[in-house]
Amino acid sequence: MNNLSHIPSYLSAEHLGPWETFLVQIDRVEPHLNPELRPLTPILTRPMRALIVNVPIRLDNGEMAHFEGYRVHHNLARGPGKGGIRYHPDVTLSEVMALSAWMTVKNAVVNVPFGGAKGGVRVDPRQLSLAELERLTRRYTSEIHILLGQDKDIPAPDINTNEQTMAWMMDTYSMNEGRTAMGVVTGKPISLGGSLGRKDATGRGVFVATVEAARRIGMNIADAKVAVQGFGNVGEAAARLFSDAGAKVVALQDSSGAIANPAGLDVRAVKAWRQQHGTLVGALGTEAITTDSFWSMDADILIVAAMENQITATNAGLIRARLICEGANGPTTPEADLILQERGITVIPDVLANAGGVTVSYFEWVQDISAFFWTEDEINARLDRIMREAFTAVWEAAKTKGITMRTAAFVLGCERVLLAHKVRGLYP
Repeated sequence: MNNLSHIPSYLSAEHLGPWETFLVQIDRVEPHLNPELRPLTPILTRPMRALIVNVPIRLDNGEMAHFEGYRVHHNLARGPGKGGIRYHPDVTLSEVMALSAWMTVKNAVVNVPFGGAKGGVRVDPRQLSLAELERLTRRYTSEIHILLGQDKDIPAPDINTNEQTMAWMMDTYSMNEGRTAMGVVTGKPISLGGSLGRKDATGRGVFVATVEAARRIGMNIADAKVAVQGFGNVGEAAARLFSDAGAKVVALQDSSGAIANPAGLDVRAVKAWRQQHGTLVGALGTEAITTDSFWSMDADILIVAAMENQITATNAGLIRARLICEGANGPTTPEADLILQERGITVIPDVLANAGGVTVSYFEWVQDISAFFWTEDEINARLDRIMREAFTAVWEAAKTKGITMRTAAFVLGCERVLLAHKVRGLYP
């Protein structure tokens, strides 16, 4: 892989993690880029800046605990940084770098004026009280404050963070600035300048993209069987929208286990069960299944909306779905990608499929800056239009060039980023 010669000194070439997946994707897309822009490709293989911070907090028992935090700006050529904050014990710098890079491409694919950024803290939030989580969030925000600003870097929720996390971040930043700065984060509560439609936005974008793909391959959504991996904000919203459209959601899987019902699950009932019991398993009208059984489920559509590296060379051959939509970031390894391609399975890539969240985050940012807010119908209509336009552009590029949708999405996104660099020139 050519880009391995560009490995930064702070990562190990033997254990690159998710960053390697991104580098492989750039290698695969480079031959398809505009020849005039190709010499600029190395810009994409290096993050613009990466900040590693210590996050010390006082626990409820009086002891002090330390957590490692990150914020990475991959590329800001097209606008301020945009990307979520995740709290997870397995967060690494490599992962945050890759996520920030995918945000760069994703923002360009849907043509919103943001660059790519991402952040995270190595912590298991289930082990902290609400008060401890607040102290963690406020200290982390203070540590990365030098990167933040509504015209510099605008975080949003990600895994294990939510609108309350964003409210704490906004308040902390505002206190340090001496003014209320609503536009510094998105995904906030409505009472603090959050946008209507934001909660379901990523899942809605997944649904819209899948409907567009299904129509083009001759699949009727109302007759389709859908399996959904991940039942968080994205997976639950997508499953609910598919169910409401008449599709049968036949299987669900998350960290608590996997369940199935070939006749179709009651998505809302399963959500209520999990909220009460903390697990999918045991919900009325469902059968517990193994992980392997989930991947080999008789389904037309597979939604992957959990973590990265879920579809691998090990399980890609088990998948029976004709259409896969990546609601998560980086859920398919490069090796699995080739297997799916050989098997003729259509994959809607993450940088297109899950862009609904950042699109409505863009709407929220615009509304905060202008202090003028839109109705939910207006937001959903704008979101649907942008997702459909982006999907059409990627689909047509894939067909015209004879490449996969992932490569086509990267061509579209990378060329927009590299063109911005070419026009701006090199400073100084």
